Amino acid sequence: NMVPGERAEFLAGIADVLEPGEHLLLGVGLVTDPAVLVPAYDDAAGVTAQFNLNVLRVLNGQLDADFPLDAFRHIALWDAGNEWIEMRLEAQRALSVRVAALDLDVEFARGEQMRTEISAKFTLPGITGELAAAGFEVERTWSDPDDRFALVCATRS
Repeated sequence: NMVPGERAEFLAGIADVLEPGEHLLLGVGLVTDPAVLVPAYDDAAGVTAQFNLNVLRVLNGQLDADFPLDAFRHIALWDAGNEWIEMRLEAQRALSVRVAALDLDVEFARGEQMRTEISAKFTLPGITGELAAAGFEVERTWSDPDDRFALVCATRS
């Protein structure tokens, strides 16, 4: 999941290694009702929350940090302006975290949030435009019956 500038660079990189006439098959999540999208990233079983909190586990293990996992809660929200789901971790209390490998101390206020991930969603005209800008022409699209996911077949121009 990339912000638009990173996506443009990524798609252009793919175009650079393809010959004209070669194909790219791309799967994309589609913009849909936030009442459907948000619960998909904040499931009742807490699987996504554990996945998100794993970011802190990795920082603790790889960078000798001391994030207390129980001091953060998972948040998923829809950012309509950017057409993506944001995953965040919110500090449940004021705390100080040491990241020893970076010689860094980070202060968190209660309620302060940090973005850990985005999951971009697309409209078909939007992804068609992004692909065109990278040197592709969309030949065909397929989507599920609820228009939540699409496959896009594009040809290198």
